[in-house]
Amino acid sequence: MADHRDVSPAPSLSPDPALNPAPSLANLSPAYFGLVMATGIVSLASFMMGHGRLALALFYLNVVQYAVLCVLYGARAWRHPRRFFGDMAVHLRGPGYFTMVAGTGILASQFLVMRENVAVGAALWGLAVLLWFGLTYTIFTVLTVKQDKPTLDKGINGGWLLAVVATQALSVSSALLAAHIDQPHRIELNLIALSMWLWGGMLYIWMMSLIFYRYTFFRLEADDLAPPYWINMGAMAISTLAGSLLILNAPQAPYLMSLLPFLKGFTVLYWATGTWWIPMLLALGVWRYGYKRFPFTYDPLYWGAVFPLGMYAACTFEMDRAMEFGFLGGLPRAFLYIALAAWTITFAGMVHAIARGAIRGRG
Repeated sequence: MADHRDVSPAPSLSPDPALNPAPSLANLSPAYFGLVMATGIVSLASFMMGHGRLALALFYLNVVQYAVLCVLYGARAWRHPRRFFGDMAVHLRGPGYFTMVAGTGILASQFLVMRENVAVGAALWGLAVLLWFGLTYTIFTVLTVKQDKPTLDKGINGGWLLAVVATQALSVSSALLAAHIDQPHRIELNLIALSMWLWGGMLYIWMMSLIFYRYTFFRLEADDLAPPYWINMGAMAISTLAGSLLILNAPQAPYLMSLLPFLKGFTVLYWATGTWWIPMLLALGVWRYGYKRFPFTYDPLYWGAVFPLGMYAACTFEMDRAMEFGFLGGLPRAFLYIALAAWTITFAGMVHAIARGAIRGRG
């Protein structure tokens, strides 16, 4: 029987075909699980701030989206293995696969927080751990040993920080799982959450140094500022959320109590760093779309811009609670509404792109 799978060469550093508004299965963006990340965190932020019905509607939608994307990714891996695995060896596309880890971790957090379903939450957490190990050591090993590599200005962008987001998503889901189970595994899960939180912070320092250097010392064009540059802020926002949960979990683990000043200091550091990025990213957005008049059309990578907005709302709300500040209540609510607006616009763009692609397919 003839092999029906794709045997075309692995992709090069040419423009990503996934930027097509309605990509084929072969060209499905590795970063499309950003849809699950964005929907999940907007749902969680809505739940935290008392919008229960909206949060549950987004939760059920996210379960469907996650299932559909799992099927599509599985079909792509089976029918187009060289494209699916070849993307992992491309500097600008490989890190997109970390959205699978982050999306799975965010969905696990939804089950734990919104449904208090420990069984499903733990199963998704376990899957996220497996995906994290597999993708982290596959992608970074391949990118390290490959012979032909791009220069820094052609090979790195904010999407690389998805590796940080994936790591911190494991920290968040581990901390939430620890809060929902009894001993003997509660202490171990808090240690995993702490370790991932620390490693994610170290990884951010490494990567952000390279990204900032690329931004400031190499020529920057409008198309270089792809939507994942908002992950510059989003990676710090999810780090803030993880730190806040560790502070809240401190009474459950003596070693967390002993680290409490450190946890609080670094949590505020992460939040302050993420907050610093917001005006900078807005200014760069004005430069890209206003001054350079870059076309504003749907791209699956835009979910990487919606996610940080929702995460900033969630992390600020939790940090205000964990640190007992009491004066930040208005900020997360404002960002929740901004995130909801961004999610609605992006979702409408996605539906329009899919519908337009279906019409073209029939034509």
